[in-house]
Amino acid sequence: MDAEREILQSARTLAVVGLSSNPQRASFGVSRFLQRAGYRIIPVNPKETEVLGEKAWPSLLDVPGPVDCVVVFRRPEHVPEVVEQAIRIGARAVWMQEGISHPQAAERARSAGLLVVENRCMMIAMLQLQAAPPA
Repeated sequence: MDAEREILQSARTLAVVGLSSNPQRASFGVSRFLQRAGYRIIPVNPKETEVLGEKAWPSLLDVPGPVDCVVVFRRPEHVPEVVEQAIRIGARAVWMQEGISHPQAAERARSAGLLVVENRCMMIAMLQLQAAPPA
């Protein structure tokens, strides 16, 4: 929970890998929620040109400017490549959405100094953190 709290409280710019313009997809709904909560959303999807009013980029390596957290909406077999790109661009964290986990890639990210969350919906974590009583 500490990594979750730190990411949610310190991140401002989220690169969302696998963000779809299809409103029926979880990536769209979660990203729209996070955007409305004040996060800057950067769509990363080679099949999109714009999502949620933001220009989409084909890969993390194409994103201009700093990224605080890489949010992953890709199948687990794609996670190692996403983590390597997150490390290369200097992201501070990787958040794998619910149903997405890759222990080796997570360890690689941690060993490079990134905060890591696996198999957890960022929107649900944010709502639970807001509802949690003060420590």
